[in-house]
Amino acid sequence: MDKKPRIVFMGTPAFAVASLRALLDAKMNVVGVVTAPDKPGGRGMQLQQSAVKLFALDHNLPILQPEKLKSPEFFEALTAWNPDLQVVVAFRMLPEKIWSLPPMGTLNVHGSLLPQYRGAAPINWAIMNGEKETGVTTFQLQHTIDTGDILLQDKITITENMTAGELHDTMMIVGAQILVKTLAGLFNNEIKSVPQAAVINEHSVHHAPKIFTKDCEINWALPVNKVHNHIRGLAPFPGAITKVEGKIVKLYSTIVEKIKPAEAPGSFITDGKTFAKFACEDGYLILNDIQWEGKKKMPIADFLRGYRHN
Repeated sequence: MDKKPRIVFMGTPAFAVASLRALLDAKMNVVGVVTAPDKPGGRGMQLQQSAVKLFALDHNLPILQPEKLKSPEFFEALTAWNPDLQVVVAFRMLPEKIWSLPPMGTLNVHGSLLPQYRGAAPINWAIMNGEKETGVTTFQLQHTIDTGDILLQDKITITENMTAGELHDTMMIVGAQILVKTLAGLFNNEIKSVPQAAVINEHSVHHAPKIFTKDCEINWALPVNKVHNHIRGLAPFPGAITKVEGKIVKLYSTIVEKIKPAEAPGSFITDGKTFAKFACEDGYLILNDIQWEGKKKMPIADFLRGYRHN
């Protein structure tokens, strides 16, 4: 392709910044950036700019921050950029009028090996479900969310103690790399898209809906490995929750101890000095850290120095 296609990038959090940076490093023709409006936050509730906006400002990229994606003003401004292709990384669900605007369509980077883990929280649910492998998929947007034709995929190994935060950071890098590879392949007519219907098996598809508080509650009656997966799949955010002495506690990092507990599942066991752990159905989970209600997250050794068992 002689003329560099005009690309509009849409994204908001730090995860998306890695992809935008990769496009610029690859000398792609990014003509504008769409990101979330500034929102009040932090001390004093001052207006906070998104990570993508801050990056775009640093690189002198034109920016749109629509309150409503269906507004005529946004559509007019987007059309004025005359995009050949749009790239979406960690952004909002787009109306059809927007994603169908460019002649080359709109491409999305998703944090799973589609059709597995369609939805808002693929990183969390893959770990919570004990998967050993996940990945990143680039695909063409269509009307139903996360169902468009697959362009490229790259696999990522999930290690035994990997948290959602660690997987997020790995996926951020892999996603940026596969995005550049996908665009280069599209522009050179070297990629043939594959409909998800051609690879889907409805009996084995897991979904990745938004995480709610009830999803964070720990069921100590489950096998210890399942509870361990649940905790690391919610770390560092939003955090797995349980109760000790009537107070809400968040857990983020645990070590599996495969010894049949004498105590009932959910029992909190500590010597008050060197260790704390919970009993599960078939083992214990030794705590590396803890966040007691009303307190900050802290290493378990620091917690125990001030803990008094009731």
